[in-house]
Amino acid sequence: ALGGAVGIELALRHPERLASLALIAASPRFGTADEFRQRGVIVRTNGLDPIARSAPERWFTGGFAAAQPAITEWAVQMVRTTDPGCYIAACEALASFDVRAGLGSVGVPTLVLVGSEDQVTGPAEARTLVAGIPDARLAVVPGASHLVPVEQPAAVTDLLVRHFSTAWQPLPETGTGHVVLPAAAPRPAVTPAPPQPVPVAEIAPAAAPPEGQGVPDPYDAGIKVRREVLGDAHVDRILEETDAFSEDFQELVTRYAWGEVWDRPGLDRRTRSCVTLTALVAGGHLDELAVHTRAALRNGLTPDEIKEVLLQAAVYCGVPAASGAFRVAQQVIREETTPPE
Repeated sequence: ALGGAVGIELALRHPERLASLALIAASPRFGTADEFRQRGVIVRTNGLDPIARSAPERWFTGGFAAAQPAITEWAVQMVRTTDPGCYIAACEALASFDVRAGLGSVGVPTLVLVGSEDQVTGPAEARTLVAGIPDARLAVVPGASHLVPVEQPAAVTDLLVRHFSTAWQPLPETGTGHVVLPAAAPRPAVTPAPPQPVPVAEIAPAAAPPEGQGVPDPYDAGIKVRREVLGDAHVDRILEETDAFSEDFQELVTRYAWGEVWDRPGLDRRTRSCVTLTALVAGGHLDELAVHTRAALRNGLTPDEIKEVLLQAAVYCGVPAASGAFRVAQQVIREETTPPE
């Protein structure tokens, strides 16, 4: 997943550095942001063992896993010994990865290669890539799942060699066999401007924004932060329930709370979650406490840290208020941190 994402980003951001591209078990978007941030919550709470134990069924066909127990165990141990912080950071990166709108700008010959039995990023995702990239070809390898190069190394190697040998446009060579790189265009000489007298105590006028570009609307930043903190599913549900009566309020919340306050650089999101949980306990807002307990987990707080916040709140907000908060938070944490079966 990460390799394919990096390859597409390189093709979009630095097309001059690529002559051709191969995307194996890739997708223009890997699941949903909520799914990857939820995975980060599970790893932060339970470690990587639950993810490692489920790797073989996601990565290999059943027949291969049964016939190659050593390779299957290698995959499990590879995940189990990964640094959890790095894994969580990778989840965050994939949560924000979505290049569906930019596929048409990939300007190099591209091979999209996928295993026919891949249940993670399967043939449907591969066809989306082929449909969006102007010069793309699809190769479906039969009898392989997500780690198709491991299950079918010979077939994958043959496809890659053929793709790179035909898609690569060689530069002219000299008689010595050395590749001739094009010379860099000479830069025009710049005549330095004569020094100008420096005015004393002059206040420069504020630069006017370019025409058509005013101050960014905090709503745009707000909806982005709101989705990152609360999750797409929650925000989508709120927006779907919004009608003519409540839309002004929802716009106020998005623009002011999320675009103006939550997006300020003065506190990180973990700290803002601690403050928010305490304030909600003090106000007795248990419904919102459930929402922000989930948000706190997504923002990087562990269940033990949330417990400490609620204990602190019990001292300063009162035991009865904290008692209800513990019940709500306990249920949310149980739901959010239980690994899938």
